[in-house]
Amino acid sequence: MAPSLPKDSDPRIHTTAELKGCRLGRYVAVAERVILREVSVGDYSYFERHGEAIYTTIGKFCSIAANVRLNALEHPLERITTHKVTYRPNEYFNYLGVDQDFRERRRARPVTIGNDVWIGHGAVVMPGVTIGDGAAIGANAVVTRDVAPYEIVAGVPAKRIRMRFEPEISARLQALAWWDWPAEKLAEAVPDMQAMDAEAFLARWGG
Repeated sequence: MAPSLPKDSDPRIHTTAELKGCRLGRYVAVAERVILREVSVGDYSYFERHGEAIYTTIGKFCSIAANVRLNALEHPLERITTHKVTYRPNEYFNYLGVDQDFRERRRARPVTIGNDVWIGHGAVVMPGVTIGDGAAIGANAVVTRDVAPYEIVAGVPAKRIRMRFEPEISARLQALAWWDWPAEKLAEAVPDMQAMDAEAFLARWGG
């Protein structure tokens, strides 16, 4: 008998979440008080409560814990004040609009997160960072540089703890790209994901 599949693939968005200009894949879940602005979220990825992200692309099967901040707000250190009065003067004065040049500067440094990435509680990812497939980010880490596929990082600033797998296994997992499988194949593979190590799984599933 074939494994049962989820009946509804529509994204689940908590009523207290705030989204603007976002694209959400199948089975995406967004928990309470999450704020997303111009964020693309791949299939099966989820945000736990109180997360924030802006100008970010997130792959499939990403696990984003509570209180995570993706693409933390940059302030203009080169100006005489870092206060938002210079880039959001509209909040204080009539006839002064948002500083569009500063907004485009922020958009030009997006965060990119691969597939199957786990970001721990309270982590902060700074502008312009790319996190590779299968990476894991420790709780309360501040990620200031790119993270390689299947790399585990933690700390302030985040530094490598170790790799999840040997380079050959990591490369084979990326080539397998199980996150792109159709739901029927994925459901069939889940028991092996639970029971097998990476090498055995790759041997059975053609990686």
